[in-house]
Amino acid sequence: MTVTGADRSDVDLTSPRFWWWERRRSVVLDSGLAAASAAECTVEGVAFAHQTGVPVVLSVLVGLLVGASLLVRRRWPIAVVLISLAVTPAEMGFMLSVVGLYTLAASEVPRRITTVLAGMAFAGTLIVSAVRMRSLAGDGEFDPSTGYTLAMSVVLALGMTAPPLLLGLYIGARRRLMESLRERADSLERELSLLADRAEERAEWARTEERTRIAREMHDVVAHRVSLMVVHAAALQAIALKDPQKAVKNAALVGDMGRQALTELREMLGVLRSPDAAALTRTATPPIPLAAVGAAAAAAAEAAENGPCLADVEALVEQSRAAGMTVELSVDGDPVPCGALVEQTAYRVIQEALTNVHKHAPGAKTWVRVAHREGTEIAMQIENAASDADAPQAGLPSGGNGLVGMRERVLALGGVFVAGPTDPGGFRVSAVLPVK
Repeated sequence: MTVTGADRSDVDLTSPRFWWWERRRSVVLDSGLAAASAAECTVEGVAFAHQTGVPVVLSVLVGLLVGASLLVRRRWPIAVVLISLAVTPAEMGFMLSVVGLYTLAASEVPRRITTVLAGMAFAGTLIVSAVRMRSLAGDGEFDPSTGYTLAMSVVLALGMTAPPLLLGLYIGARRRLMESLRERADSLERELSLLADRAEERAEWARTEERTRIAREMHDVVAHRVSLMVVHAAALQAIALKDPQKAVKNAALVGDMGRQALTELREMLGVLRSPDAAALTRTATPPIPLAAVGAAAAAAAEAAENGPCLADVEALVEQSRAAGMTVELSVDGDPVPCGALVEQTAYRVIQEALTNVHKHAPGAKTWVRVAHREGTEIAMQIENAASDADAPQAGLPSGGNGLVGMRERVLALGGVFVAGPTDPGGFRVSAVLPVK
């Protein structure tokens, strides 16, 4: 189906279709053009019948059919032009020829076919005009020269073919340009929609990462400190009456650990109250999520700067020793400066591993090894022997997220993490972190 540019530029795709017409207005327009062309061809057919002696009824019938062919100009423009060419010798269908050429030029018909048919229409009109003028000269009305006859025939042929052809080409080009611009606008709209969806995904990713980081920090702080407090509280309960001085010492340790836990929680909550971190909790429009991603990184960096480091590992081990655990600490190699996030991650791995020993292997001997390897990486290994069956159980609950959190921390920095039971019945946690 072929639709001209003027008729297609504002097509309403939701309107009902009528055969090959897309709008009701197109039906009315083509019906009016067909009626006017049929009336013209009928009058011209009667004149042709009087000149040639053809039955008038037949000429009228042919004129009606020829003029009515404009009804199919949108679907078969080539057929309409061919019909106009066929009746050109009978001096019929001038309106049919003009409208047909316009429709053909504005349609998607290949330009070679359009050029050939336009040339045939020009030649047919030129020949008919010249013959008509020579016949008038033979009647004695006037006697034009050959040059005049040729010039007037060319002018008439150009006037019948050039304007509708050029107008159709212009309308067709304009329609294709509008369709191209519309497609480009739709493409840009789709791209903007994809960018908006991607930005929302980034924002959701940033919020998820921040929630995960906060959950890990809360788990490490609360689980370790509270585990030690529970161990000391159990010991305090056992020796309160037998050894009051040791009970007082344990009570002081419980207080110190509680204050340390509160201090770390306060620092963490302070980071959450910062403007950058607050941006993560707001519902963002497409330009904001990129800032939310940066806010997550800023919040993580600030928490790392204020968090523990490798220098605090010895104090961490002393706290476990004070709770009754036998812990051996060894540090190999010369420490080199590394990022705050790397040091904090190393500290948290050791802390969580010791917490797991308190929970699952009370009374077991534990070895903590830290190695600085040629300034390129930090290796840690925390291994405990089998649990002492006679050791009192602290009854500490386990959420099953300790090893998962350690693995996430290490892998996020491009390190290696391995954990599993040992042959003697203990458990080993190993991690390697790159310094940079």
